Amino acid sequence: MKKTSTRLADGRELIYYDLRDDAVRDAVDRRPLDPTVTTSEVRRDPLLGDSVAIASHRQGRTYHPPADECPLCPSQGDRLSEIPDSSYDAVVFENRFPSLAGDSGRCEVVCFTSDHNASFADLTEEQARLVLDAWTDRTSELSHLPSVEQVFCFENRGAEIGVTLGHPHGQIYAYPFTTPRTALMLRQVAAHKEATGGENLFDAVLRSELAGERVVLEGEHWVAFVPYAAHWPYEVHLYPKCRVPDLLGLDEDARTEFPKVYLELLRRFDRLFGENQPLTPYISGWHQAPFGALEEFEGVNRDDFALHLELFTIRRTSGKLKFLAGSESGMNVFINDVPPEHAAERLREVAS
Repeated sequence: MKKTSTRLADGRELIYYDLRDDAVRDAVDRRPLDPTVTTSEVRRDPLLGDSVAIASHRQGRTYHPPADECPLCPSQGDRLSEIPDSSYDAVVFENRFPSLAGDSGRCEVVCFTSDHNASFADLTEEQARLVLDAWTDRTSELSHLPSVEQVFCFENRGAEIGVTLGHPHGQIYAYPFTTPRTALMLRQVAAHKEATGGENLFDAVLRSELAGERVVLEGEHWVAFVPYAAHWPYEVHLYPKCRVPDLLGLDEDARTEFPKVYLELLRRFDRLFGENQPLTPYISGWHQAPFGALEEFEGVNRDDFALHLELFTIRRTSGKLKFLAGSESGMNVFINDVPPEHAAERLREVAS
């Protein structure tokens, strides 16, 4: 992998990740851009104890542009985009309309391929490995920023999810705090560790799932399963069999096998509802240990956390979506219409 860092016309950082070591990236951003103006502010909710990002400047972000005006495609002739070069393998750049910025963290966009009509599932294993390396590199770099406590690499796909740009891409949020979902996991890890005299909760869950009926696919270094208490109709968790706290901890064997396993998982998601159905909308994200101090989680350190990817769709059956209504949105109590065992069986049935 070759990494080339440059700057866009408004000063934002852009990084090319290339498969070839001889790639030259010297194209200049020719757009007459004004400096970015952000209003990001993180406010603490005194009743719930969580944080909310207030970012009014995002109201003016790009919204469903036509394909020939996509800002994530390479620049061609007089059609200038966020990527100055006329081609690329993978690229990461600072979001022009970030939810988090400055002392409130950082937001980046990850373009998986220059092909506007592709999806992550269409990538080759070599391309998918490049994206994994980019995620890992950005996790490392962002973890050193003084305002960053946790790094979340994720992809939203599909209009049903709320995606406003059709180009295959994901995002990276670098939070200035430990996210509520991760905090819940760490509290459970701490409680389980104390109750069992030191057993790791992630290890116990993985051991139980490997012995059960919800495994979807398994490799030498990775296993994908539908969790016992899945919140979403079709939800899969992908774990490395060797526990590591973040992407930086993966060894070369795990990195080599990941593209094959993950691409197969995404392709099964696209076959869930039949060949004549639109591509399955989903959210996919890496859960990594926070880089900040963990004193509030007594007896727990970073190595107690287990890196894993969570993938789910809001489609519950052909033509029907799972909406977060009263119980879910109002009280955060999920009601799942699809038994996890049935979801796992269906995901095994659609193997290629």
